[in-house]
Amino acid sequence: MDKPNILLITTDQQRFDTIHALGNKHIYTPHLNWLADEGIAFTRCYADSPVCMASRATIMTGTCGYKNGLTGNGSHVVPMRERPTLPGVLTSNGYQTRAQGKMHFHPIRANYGFEYMELPMEYYREMANSPYIPKGHGVGENEIEPVISTVDEVHSATYWTVKRSVDFLETRDDTRPFFLWTSFAKPHPPFDPSFNYWALYQNKSLPLPISGGWSENPEQAPQGFYSPGYTLNNGYRMSDEQKMDSKRAYYACITQIDYSLGLLFARMREMGLLENTWIIFTADHGDMMGDHGLFAKSVFFEGSAHIPMIIRPPVKSWNLGSIRGKVCDTLVTLADVMPTILNLAGVDSKNICMDGQNMMDFIGTQTDANAKDRIFYGNCTDTFFAVMKDGYKYTWARQGGGELLFNMTEDPMEQHDLSKINPEIVIEMKQILTEEMRRYNPKLVQDGKLTVLPPVTSPKDVAKWPGFHSTVYLSDVLH
Repeated sequence: MDKPNILLITTDQQRFDTIHALGNKHIYTPHLNWLADEGIAFTRCYADSPVCMASRATIMTGTCGYKNGLTGNGSHVVPMRERPTLPGVLTSNGYQTRAQGKMHFHPIRANYGFEYMELPMEYYREMANSPYIPKGHGVGENEIEPVISTVDEVHSATYWTVKRSVDFLETRDDTRPFFLWTSFAKPHPPFDPSFNYWALYQNKSLPLPISGGWSENPEQAPQGFYSPGYTLNNGYRMSDEQKMDSKRAYYACITQIDYSLGLLFARMREMGLLENTWIIFTADHGDMMGDHGLFAKSVFFEGSAHIPMIIRPPVKSWNLGSIRGKVCDTLVTLADVMPTILNLAGVDSKNICMDGQNMMDFIGTQTDANAKDRIFYGNCTDTFFAVMKDGYKYTWARQGGGELLFNMTEDPMEQHDLSKINPEIVIEMKQILTEEMRRYNPKLVQDGKLTVLPPVTSPKDVAKWPGFHSTVYLSDVLH
C-alpha cells in the first residue's frame, strides 16, 4: 500500500497541560506519553473558537471560525456545506473514511464526506436494550460537580468508542488506506469517571488552580470573561476543596481515555498497522478548571484555548527519526489539521482554500521566526476575542469591553495583566483585531471600533444552562 493510513484522535475539553510526558507529573497518561515519545508535540496549539461545534468545523474545513462563520454551538451556520471537507477530499482520493464517536455536526447525521459515521447516540441506543444505564446520575452536560459513572468501564461510552474503532480496523476494506477519526466525548462534563479511575485520584494531592494579580479577587476582574462559567456551572460557588474534587474527576476521565487507547494501540500493533499509520492526537478545546476563578471554555485564556497536539509517524517513516520525542513551539491551530493530513496522505491541496498550514513544514526550522510570522486571531460566539503576536496575547470580552494583555514568554499562565502598563501594545493589538473582524465580521465593528455589549456585573446577570440532557434524548452531544 503506497498511501499511509491516518488515525485522528480527538478528546473533548482536554486542556494542554494534562499529559505526564509534557510536564504534568500528577496525571496518569502512559499512552499519550507513548505518542509524545514516538512523535512530535506541538506545544503551542490553540483553538480559534474554543467550543465544540466551531472547533470541529475548523478541523473539517481547515478554516478558522471567524472566517467560515461558525464561532459557537448555537448557530446553524454549516461551513461543511460550502467547502471541501477533510473526509470528503480523502474519500475522493481513495481513502476509506470512518467517523467514530462525537462529531457534533448539524444536522446531526450529516456525514459531510465520511463514508460511514457511528455517533454516541448509537451507544445510547445500544445501552437502552441492555441492563446498563449510563449517565443515570442526572448530573448535566455542563455541570462540574464530580460524580461516579453509573456503568463500569467496559460499558462506558469511552470504551465503546475504542471498541467500535477496533471493529472498523478489523472489518475495513484493506485494499484501501483508511482515515479513521476516533472522537471521544470526554473529559467534557459531566466529570463521571468509572469508579476504578476515580479511585486512582480520590486521595491524590493536586495543585490548586492558578490565580494572578488581576484575578485574585474574581469579583473585581472584568466580569465579561466570567459569563460562560456563570451560565454553565457552579464553579464560582465552590470551595478550593470542591474544586480539587472536580479536578480529580476530570483527570480520571482523561486517564480512562488514555487506558482505553492502550487497547486501540495494542490491536493496531497486532495487526501491523503501526507500520503505516500516522497518528494525530488533539482536542477541540480545553477547560479553565478553576484557573483565575473560571470553569468551562469559550474564553481565550490558556486553560480554555490552549490544547494538546501530537503527531506520531508510522514505523516505516522513522527516517523522520529526528522528530521522535521532540517538541515544536511554533504557533499552530486546529486549522492546520486538514492541510497537514492532506499532505501526509499525498493529496494535492493547492486548489483548496484553507487558512491552515502543514505542520510538518515547521519541523527542524527556526521556530521563533515561524512564530513571528504567524498571528493568531480568535473569535468565540462573537463574544470573546483574542490576538496573539510577537509573544503577547491580547484578549477582549465584548460584554462590557473588558481587556487584558499578557506577555506569554515571561508569564505563560497569564497571571500579570499588562494592559495598563503597556497601553501602546493594547492599542496596536486591538486595532489589528478590529481590522481583521471588520474584514470578516463587519457586524461586530461600528465607526471603526468593536461594538460593546451590556456588561456582566454578577452571576445574576446570566441565564443558567447546566445542560439537563437525558439519556432518552438521543443527541450527539451526550457525554
